[in-house]
Amino acid sequence: MKKNLNNQQQFLRLFFLLVVIALMMPAVAQAQSGKPNFAGTWAMNAEKSQMGQGGQGFGGGRMNSGNMVVSQDANTLTVERTRPGRDGGNPVTTTLKYTLDGKESVNASQMGDSKSVATWSPDGKSLKIVTTRSFNGNAMTSTEEWSMNGANLSIKNTATTPNGDMTTVMVYDKK
Repeated sequence: MKKNLNNQQQFLRLFFLLVVIALMMPAVAQAQSGKPNFAGTWAMNAEKSQMGQGGQGFGGGRMNSGNMVVSQDANTLTVERTRPGRDGGNPVTTTLKYTLDGKESVNASQMGDSKSVATWSPDGKSLKIVTTRSFNGNAMTSTEEWSMNGANLSIKNTATTPNGDMTTVMVYDKK
């Protein structure tokens, strides 16, 4: 009887240990991959940001200003941005989803569909999202480079438009 009880206790300990290991594996894998986790609620830091040529370019300035909530898992980055409405109107919220496996993601908006490809840098420290969109018959491309700078999220956006290239660097503080 005592031997059965010891076997049951050993089995329960082993089972508990396996459950703990299984629950810890995703966090360990993320830490070992060296890839940053951009998840969180972020507020734009206007003082640290560089708005570029008036900050109104495709994908820059007004489009990326304000707060955003980012969700991230091993395969998906979801970005919900809230920006001021035109002429002081109601805030506008947009949600974009990107796959993190290098495959194309399509996001629909009032301006039409955008097609994006997100890829990690070779060292895994930054994420590049290249987006193409047709607007009024013109093809536009933007490249966002996401990286962590200490506790801040930095997104460098280079947009190619019919009016030329524009670059902004948006810096966000975690709330």
